[in-house]
Amino acid sequence: MKKYILYLLLLVTVMPILAQQNKQIYPFQNPNLDAEKRIDNLLSLMTLEEKIAVLSTNPSVPRLGVVGTGHVEGLHGLALGGPAKWGGKDKEPITTTTFPQAYGLGETWDTDLIQKVAQIEGYEARYALQKYNRGGLVIRAPNADIARDPRWGRTEESYGEDAFFNGTMTVAFVKGLQGNSPKYWQSASLMKHFLANSNEDGRTYTSSDFDERLWREYYSVPFRMGVEDGGSRAYMAAYNKVNGIPATVHPMLKEITQKEWGQNGIICTDGGAFKLLLSDHKYYPDQYLGAAATVKAGINQFLDDYKEAVNGAVTKGYLTEKDIDKEIRGNFRVMIKLGMLDASDKNPYAKIGTGKDTIDPWKSEAHKKIALEATQKSIVLLKNDSKFLPLQKEKIKTLAIIGIRADQLLLDWYSGTPPYTITPLQGIKNKLGANVEILYAKNNADGKAAEIAKKADVVIVIVGNHPVCNAGWNDCPVPSEGKEAVDRQSLTLEQEDLIKIAYQANPKTVVALISSFPYAINWTQEHIPAIVHMTQNSQELGTALADVLFGDYNPAGRLTQTWVKDITDLPELLDYNIRNGRTYQYFKGKPLYAFGHGLSYAAFKYNSVKTNSETISSNGELKVTVSITNTGNRDGDEVVQLYVKHLDSKVERPEKELKAFQRVFFKAGETKNVLITVRAKDLQYWNVAKQQFELENNTIELQLGGASDAVYLTKKIQVK
Repeated sequence: MKKYILYLLLLVTVMPILAQQNKQIYPFQNPNLDAEKRIDNLLSLMTLEEKIAVLSTNPSVPRLGVVGTGHVEGLHGLALGGPAKWGGKDKEPITTTTFPQAYGLGETWDTDLIQKVAQIEGYEARYALQKYNRGGLVIRAPNADIARDPRWGRTEESYGEDAFFNGTMTVAFVKGLQGNSPKYWQSASLMKHFLANSNEDGRTYTSSDFDERLWREYYSVPFRMGVEDGGSRAYMAAYNKVNGIPATVHPMLKEITQKEWGQNGIICTDGGAFKLLLSDHKYYPDQYLGAAATVKAGINQFLDDYKEAVNGAVTKGYLTEKDIDKEIRGNFRVMIKLGMLDASDKNPYAKIGTGKDTIDPWKSEAHKKIALEATQKSIVLLKNDSKFLPLQKEKIKTLAIIGIRADQLLLDWYSGTPPYTITPLQGIKNKLGANVEILYAKNNADGKAAEIAKKADVVIVIVGNHPVCNAGWNDCPVPSEGKEAVDRQSLTLEQEDLIKIAYQANPKTVVALISSFPYAINWTQEHIPAIVHMTQNSQELGTALADVLFGDYNPAGRLTQTWVKDITDLPELLDYNIRNGRTYQYFKGKPLYAFGHGLSYAAFKYNSVKTNSETISSNGELKVTVSITNTGNRDGDEVVQLYVKHLDSKVERPEKELKAFQRVFFKAGETKNVLITVRAKDLQYWNVAKQQFELENNTIELQLGGASDAVYLTKKIQVK
């Protein structure tokens, strides 16, 4: 008996030590070994069946103890619920911090804030996985596509129409998701959708056609910046063709993103895109040739049923095990960066959500605070005649709120489930308390909207689209609405008639347009004294809107698209040559609202501009100092925008191009010298003959101001 007890004591003492030692049986488990050697070892131990299995979105190898991690959506907050029931249709949703739509995040023009938003999202992804075993660490965000046309149904997912702007915001979001550890990532940023994917109708078979310079200087810019400047090592190939070749099998995946940019991680298909190569694109005679071409093109994760096709391709000799080895290395590079192959004590992010006393982060005041800040900063003051806003609550006895959107907080397809929601109506009630009588009407049924408008001191009309169209997948009954799979057929706001009725009853009317994209609100702009724009989705939507309307927050959001006056101002939707009058760079008419437009309750004077040099050359930077004074009586932010106009270029250039911007806070009466940096690399053009980016010897004009059509200072610089 004594011997047995001694044996048990020995086991209790020795087994933990042996277990610790046995954690590293194979070289691929050694975190100090070079990543490529670790992958070499892992591949040498895997069977062909296991290699084909990791072409999925879960690169796990159970036999070898390799636990990979899958994908989650996260355009504006981690999605483990929401209308699409992300995270499992048969599971209870996990609430997560929910921010404004990506389009609204773009309208903040605040890269530091965007990075904080993404950092919160990445943290919550770690937490949900490591505490609740839900979700994954490869986050499908940001959407680096460019919203070149406001009719695009997925405009809400994009930051805007400018390549440099989108790229700058993409870099910030990528950095926030992935964190600042020198060795590990908090989560992995998988950008969507490469490339030139900005039409929904026909997206599974149409071709986005444009020349090589537009490919290099416009459509690919946000993705390149996301890889080179942001450090993203994952992206999703688009459904559409690019110049006649389906993006899923396009040579650009390898020849440019991998060989030129250094993208060496995950390249996945879009959902169901592999089968679309046959059914819609009709690009291959059978699934086996299609599977071989897809893998050889660089795809290493299928969002599709692919195993039969890949196995058949191998059997028929179209695809070899070495071909598969070459591609799945990228999956394991990402897993290594996420720390999935290492002991948890080596990875600072592995501790998130593992403590006994951990409070769900989406319940924390810190995360709620950033959600509110992001929403406040996203609001754009489109018009404010005679300083109609902010409203003075002490002078209001009766307030009329009109519109079905007033008592709604609508989520889009890629939203998660917020921990709480504050509608505009609730936010305004919270702001005003019991001292103001609030009257509410959804519409003018039985003349109610007009009736309450007449009784009120001030009217607030709240209008906007439904982000999932309140309809089936391929259906948007309202022509001006759009979403994934459906492009907009109109830019006219159907609810504008309700605005007219309210205004007719009471000219003291404010309009809050809560929308995922621009509208041609010409009548509203002409007649209504004050208009604000914001996007859907934020859990703090109502609070932020009330803060702006009643002056507790001074708005400084800026538009990221040209808002045209009429749908006929736009070229054909499938015309991807933006030089034909598309975006602020080439638009010939007068827009309703220009790119970069946005007002403030403060006023800003641009005093002078200085540069550290009169020239800029290859690999250099130009330091631009702008003196600006807040001449108003309120503290507020100014978004300083720097555009470049090429004065004597020998190659075709846009009328102007955004090349730097900065959101800056000013106290009332304060003067600041704002330092902005222009990089020479951002002034380059693509030399088709030499197949390289290069600077052109010419003169450029720096244009500084508060919008693309509000330039206050200029300065000429020589490019050498």
